[in-house]
Amino acid sequence: MENKTFGIITFAILIEGIITYLNQFFINGEFCWEMALSLALGITVSVAYKLDLPKYFNLKSEIPYFGCIVTGILLSRGSNYVADLIQKLSSL
Repeated sequence: MENKTFGIITFAILIEGIITYLNQFFINGEFCWEMALSLALGITVSVAYKLDLPKYFNLKSEIPYFGCIVTGILLSRGSNYVADLIQKLSSL
């Protein structure tokens, strides 16, 4: 039950992050190179070092590297975002 709760919270936060990126890149029509670079670096570091946050909580995907990409997107949001995520998860 705890892993499923973690998964729901993590993926809800991830979806919010993706919507923010899509809004910035496609809706506002303003290309923000800082956001694009952050996203690319987050995913690259996560894949290169096999950082897979969902796997850590026994949430496995059938799609190769999906957990690493998810983790990279979360990392790309920055340390404040990750710290807020950890704080929310700790309160469960």
